[in-house]
Amino acid sequence: MKKKGFKKTFFVIASLVMGLTLYGYTPPSADAASVKGYYHTQGNKIVDESGKEAAFNGLNWFGLETPNYTLHGLWSRSMDDMLDQVKKEGYNLIRLPYSNQLFDSSSRADSIDYYKNPDLVGLTPIQIMDKLIEKAGQRGIQIILDRHRPGSGGQSELWYTSQYPESRWISDWKMLAERYKNNPTVIGADLHNEPHGQASWGTGDVSTDWRLAAQRAGNAILSVNPNWLILVEGVDHNVQGNNSQYWWGGNLTGVANYPVVLDVPNRVVYSPHDYGPGVSSQPWFNDSTFPSNLPAIWDQTWGYISKQNIAPVLVGEFGGRNVDSSSPEGKWQNALVDYIGANNLYFTYWSLNPNSGDTGGLLLDDWVTWNRPKQDMLSRIMKPVVFVAEQAKAAAE
Repeated sequence: MKKKGFKKTFFVIASLVMGLTLYGYTPPSADAASVKGYYHTQGNKIVDESGKEAAFNGLNWFGLETPNYTLHGLWSRSMDDMLDQVKKEGYNLIRLPYSNQLFDSSSRADSIDYYKNPDLVGLTPIQIMDKLIEKAGQRGIQIILDRHRPGSGGQSELWYTSQYPESRWISDWKMLAERYKNNPTVIGADLHNEPHGQASWGTGDVSTDWRLAAQRAGNAILSVNPNWLILVEGVDHNVQGNNSQYWWGGNLTGVANYPVVLDVPNRVVYSPHDYGPGVSSQPWFNDSTFPSNLPAIWDQTWGYISKQNIAPVLVGEFGGRNVDSSSPEGKWQNALVDYIGANNLYFTYWSLNPNSGDTGGLLLDDWVTWNRPKQDMLSRIMKPVVFVAEQAKAAAE
């Protein structure tokens, strides 16, 4: 659920690499283009192994990060039925939130209608994640894993807590990178959802500098699975040289002077979150020029990353209940959709679920009916897609 606030030497290294190579170790390849089925970055674009730009229509489907330890909605429908609907509506990418607590041996999935989902009977939470990835892959829908929170009880400012330290955060990411290695259904890792509060950018404080933490985790993941995209969200404030306030995870002003640099190049995608007045009041919503003031704000806080060809931008979360342009929420949401379209950005809409308290979902409260006004709005940025499974079938024929 969304709760927003403001909101050693060269020779030593070379000798080491040569020695490791002699013993059969090959460092991760920097040439992503040679790896079929995966993506890499090229300036502000995400491209496939042939250099063709990816076409993604994305949404979020949450639940695995909550105390239910399963995808929400499975109490009403089958996983197959819901995925069929997602595909029918043209979505080929799911951002999949999870918590580290999901992987604890004591965690048990509940709130599943097993009559509708008989193949989930007896599965552990991570096996349910496996099942979702398997079924999505069969439909040509790809997955970005989102470490949404450490424990299932709620968000955390930093990427670690006393119960789930940084070592656990990284070891779980490495476990997942290994688990889904050579499975191109899973294409990326969103390292931590919405750093805020104590989280800083560019300060050099190892305990709070989110940029440094993202580099540690990103490199750990790529050492196991060099093919994944690494998604890095922003903070809300406390950026070295700029203390401007913005949404949790939305302030990426620090990238200009302190970009995330990983051992494997062409992997970083920056992923801001942005919300409207229906989530929390902000000064820019009360400006006399609203909503025409918004593009300049987005340019300054995160849009410049794409405009300056630094890296791709994927807006990982945005959403709201009202899409009517006569309302402030609708004005904001339509303006952001137009901005995403005009700048050819990537997105995963929040959310499929209708039970996101402050935004609602693409499904209405019956968990069956698609929200047509929202879909009509999003149709302006939906791209024509050929689902991966269909591409493979066509190639085989």
